[in-house]
Amino acid sequence: MTIDAGIARWCARPIDAGHPGLTLTPLVLGPAGVPVVTDAGQARAAPEVVVLSAMAHGRGEAGEAIGVAFLGAAAGLDEERRAVYGDLVLSSLNAAARRTLEAIMKSGYEFQSEFARSYVAKGVEKGLEQGRQQGLLEGKAQAVLAVLEARGLEVPAEVRERVLASTDTAELDRWIRRAASVGDARELLATTGS
Repeated sequence: MTIDAGIARWCARPIDAGHPGLTLTPLVLGPAGVPVVTDAGQARAAPEVVVLSAMAHGRGEAGEAIGVAFLGAAAGLDEERRAVYGDLVLSSLNAAARRTLEAIMKSGYEFQSEFARSYVAKGVEKGLEQGRQQGLLEGKAQAVLAVLEARGLEVPAEVRERVLASTDTAELDRWIRRAASVGDARELLATTGS
């Protein structure tokens, strides 16, 4: 969520309470009241302020510098605040700033903050796990088709597509076993309720 100057001005308008001399003036924190934090030292001293800075100014020209300042500040935060603040900052930056930070991460830059190191490591681990899972699924699907073809059975396009589209390892395991005994490739799907 970004802070909009027009909305902040509207929210800060005095409210007539209906009694003579009683007017309420809301306290509103808008972009003008939030400093642009681009200095890592300043960000380390007040990490919450750099988060607000990203929310108020991250879509503008200072977005990249705010993001880099936050990375420097993240080292001093506990894991939970690092994750929440990091998410808020990244979601508040303009696309160019996010691309620049991603490029920094991919360029072999050695991150100074534990947040950045753990953020990159988690992304790599997640990508590797997703790749392993996808490879496992593809391998099992190919095994089903290979058994059917090795037995000389014709594999219709709809069966091939269904097998290759499966994302259920248990289903693929059942199909591998069934592929060894079915008389027709279509029976493979009929016996599993597919």
